[in-house]
Amino acid sequence: MALETSTQPHFVLIPLMAQGHMIPMIDMAKLLAERGVLVSLVTTPHNASRFESIISRATLSGLPIRLVQIPFQSEKVGLPIGYENLDSLPSRDMLRKFYSAVSMLQKPLEHHLEERKPLPTCIISDKYLSWTSETAKKFGIPRLVFHGMCCFSLLSSHNVKLYNAHQSVTSDSEPFVVPGLPHKVEITKAQLPGAFVTQADLDDVRGKTQEAESSSYGVVVNSFQELERGCAEEYEKALNKKVWCIGPVSLCNKNDLDKVERDESVADEPPTLHHQK
Repeated sequence: MALETSTQPHFVLIPLMAQGHMIPMIDMAKLLAERGVLVSLVTTPHNASRFESIISRATLSGLPIRLVQIPFQSEKVGLPIGYENLDSLPSRDMLRKFYSAVSMLQKPLEHHLEERKPLPTCIISDKYLSWTSETAKKFGIPRLVFHGMCCFSLLSSHNVKLYNAHQSVTSDSEPFVVPGLPHKVEITKAQLPGAFVTQADLDDVRGKTQEAESSSYGVVVNSFQELERGCAEEYEKALNKKVWCIGPVSLCNKNDLDKVERDESVADEPPTLHHQK
């Protein structure tokens, strides 16, 4: 049985409901719990069923992890019941409805955190869950943004957007230099991620995401500094806030059954619509 004390740090982890975002967050939950942190991992019932056995084994081994299940309000936004994960959405036309339903997790989660003890010490949430910034402010605690990608990619995207470097060329195939990197890197417009493509139906979601990230306490990255060759330090300078490189978080999986179930989850993951954002 997991040991919980009143003086124990209590981290609330909230992943975006997509396999590629949930899996590293679950790994991070185990890493934190191994270091004596009480972890509340927040998701919906359908998503919890995918990883319940992994969390159960962790808690049975003595790790202080709580699996918090908040009902997903599919019907209220016009989504079919059971569409609780980005992997399951058959059309990008459902993205706005999905994010609306995700934002409805805020109030019941806040009620849960008020009722349970100890109160949270901090929130670590996916970058796309901008409403968690409001929850952190309500409880007077820091919100940290979790990124599953490396600092090189994050810094490159940040600097291209900041300096409008992609506007210096007229062709999608013409290379331009990514500014502010510790070494010279050239890319083309065609190689830029979907976030650089204007999508009127999701631009307000992007705006809220960027605003919430800029007001966050810091960033947690699934990478390690030895791999980044100075990019972690430059990314920290660019954001003007702390960046913690804690990866690769997958190394926490020592149990063979955990490794098998984790790999099966990755293998079953189809291309997801949120990558188009």
